[in-house]
Amino acid sequence: MERRSSAFTMFIYACALLLAAIILAPIAWLFIMSISPAADLAAKPLRWWPQAADFSRYQTLLSTAENSAGAAFTSSLRNSLEIAGMATLAALALAIPAGWAVSRTPAIGWSLSMVIATYMLPPVALAVPLYMGLSHLGLLNNVFGLALVYLTILAPFTTWLMKSGFDSIPREIEAAAMIDGAGLFQTLRIITLPLAAPVMATSALFAVLLAWDEFFYALLFTSDQRAKTLTVAIADLAGGRVSDYGLIATAGVLAALPPVLIGLVMQRALISGLTSGGVKG
Repeated sequence: MERRSSAFTMFIYACALLLAAIILAPIAWLFIMSISPAADLAAKPLRWWPQAADFSRYQTLLSTAENSAGAAFTSSLRNSLEIAGMATLAALALAIPAGWAVSRTPAIGWSLSMVIATYMLPPVALAVPLYMGLSHLGLLNNVFGLALVYLTILAPFTTWLMKSGFDSIPREIEAAAMIDGAGLFQTLRIITLPLAAPVMATSALFAVLLAWDEFFYALLFTSDQRAKTLTVAIADLAGGRVSDYGLIATAGVLAALPPVLIGLVMQRALISGLTSGGVKG
């Protein structure tokens, strides 16, 4: 029995190591490409590790010199941070009360199902009405307009997550607080929201990631550096006749850093939120 248990444990560890290798290998190769000289990237056979590390591309993209590739990249980085931040905050502001209302009033649960059903539509199906709406409001090529578009993507998903989180909180706790004299808003502020904090953090993290990685609408609704996001900026780097794959890889590494850092900081809250009902149906 002990041998079987030991063998099973080794099998689990082997599977975990294999999964980690599959996930981390593309990221490691992206970083290696970013520090490899152009000659190494074009060498045949391919060199898996550069003869001399070259970090000049990082200096190029982080430069703020006017009309440089760095200026365009840092401007896109700032736009992505602003848009993802605004869209996430707005989505949470809508999802928290909506999720609580649906959780505590099952009779209106059909409304959330209808909203989530919009995810069945491909983004291109909504492109024309969204474009016409932003054009009418004068919000094309505008960070606020793009954040508003992202809100239509994030709000249904975060509402569903928050509803699942509120479902895991017993209603009796809220009822007991009200019996003790607390009002509805006081009960929500003192009792319910602190208990739902892990799910709120999980919802915020997923919302940031969705907004950060979005490409189609960002490409369609922006035309210059006033609102262009990182995903579009990276695509622009690959749009020339001769692409600098090392520079594209460097942009990919820099674009991945903010969500990775946010994920590491919020790792404990993410795990707690998922296990406390964040993915409950």
